[in-house]
Amino acid sequence: FIDIIKFIILAAIFVIPFRVYVAEPYIVQGASMFPTFDTGHYLIIDKFTHRIGGLERGDVVVFKYPNDPSKFFIKRIIGLPGETIKIENKIVSVKKVGATEFTELDEPYTNNKLQSNMEMTLETDMFFVMGDNRGNSSDSRIWGPLRKNNIKGEPLLRLYPFDALAVEPGDFDRETN
Repeated sequence: FIDIIKFIILAAIFVIPFRVYVAEPYIVQGASMFPTFDTGHYLIIDKFTHRIGGLERGDVVVFKYPNDPSKFFIKRIIGLPGETIKIENKIVSVKKVGATEFTELDEPYTNNKLQSNMEMTLETDMFFVMGDNRGNSSDSRIWGPLRKNNIKGEPLLRLYPFDALAVEPGDFDRETN
């Protein structure tokens, strides 16, 4: 009996802080990130690195949905704090902080581009996020920018399905950014 109590105490000392501050499981629900992620994909979310290293355009993040913090969404960062995002004729462009012109984004991860014309300038603690499956995604185009404090973390591992095991799944070359 004492060994069981010791095991429970040790597990609580190590497992609870690890899950609260370092990593946490996440199961993808919905098709908004298809083909990168699909319903049922089992991910391990890195909750630590984004706090010290910052986030970049193209990173995939799991976050608390701004309109209902009890729900979690997964989307890709398109716009960074202080930037202006423009969507026109299915083309997404960004005007970086201090720039005078917009730069069209190369988005190899999208499987469709939905017509939605808009322009938005982000505040210093906000990100513009969109799903890779633009026609099937509730994202910043609909509910507005994402505040940094809503972000839980980035996918570190995809453990399921087994034939799609990956480290840093959803990570694409960011040369054009």
